[in-house]
Amino acid sequence: MPARPTPFDRLFGALAPERFPRLRGALEASGRPPEDRDGFLLVREVAELLRELRPETGMGEAVHALVALLHHSYLHWLAGQPVQQLSEEQLAQLVGRLGPAAESLPASTDPGAPTRYVQLPPLRVWATPVAGQPDEPLDGWFALRSGQQLCLLAIFGLSPTREGLTAVELTGPRPALLRRLDGTPPFSPLLAGGAAAGLVSLAGEEELLALAWHAEAGR
Repeated sequence: MPARPTPFDRLFGALAPERFPRLRGALEASGRPPEDRDGFLLVREVAELLRELRPETGMGEAVHALVALLHHSYLHWLAGQPVQQLSEEQLAQLVGRLGPAAESLPASTDPGAPTRYVQLPPLRVWATPVAGQPDEPLDGWFALRSGQQLCLLAIFGLSPTREGLTAVELTGPRPALLRRLDGTPPFSPLLAGGAAAGLVSLAGEEELLALAWHAEAGR
């Protein structure tokens, strides 16, 4: 079965071979570590690329998502574009862990630990990334761990029939025991007919972060 395209493939696959080596050279010349978002944005070549990527009409608050997407994609390219694909069975195991996520993981103190993209089975995990908007499927997330903090950029609504996507960035330690206010189990489906279809729902950022930490433990 051919590999499913990642957000990096879709958005930067054609651009990266030419432009990302320039970013790497400029960052190395500046002496700034690539993981430093503020330092990344101070590099002239990065600012120029962001201006090219922004639509002429502007983006408003969405510019923060564009910055995060470019930064995570650059780190992904720098690491060799590693992808961790989760099968249906692996996803079922992850959502079955209702205790504290990644409790037995040792601390990672390497500030240069490579990022990777964790790709979920298609159309299995759903959430509401934008309040008041319809639910969207979670394709996966870029993950970068440092110590007991996990930074992830979750990608929703990635589809060949859609021009854009929805990106949500979260950073935090492993969540404590998860509980929903309505008493339903964490990760249980919230969409109509979701249980019969074997769907998973994320009721808020804490469940998304917990799922990502569970994936760290399952590596």
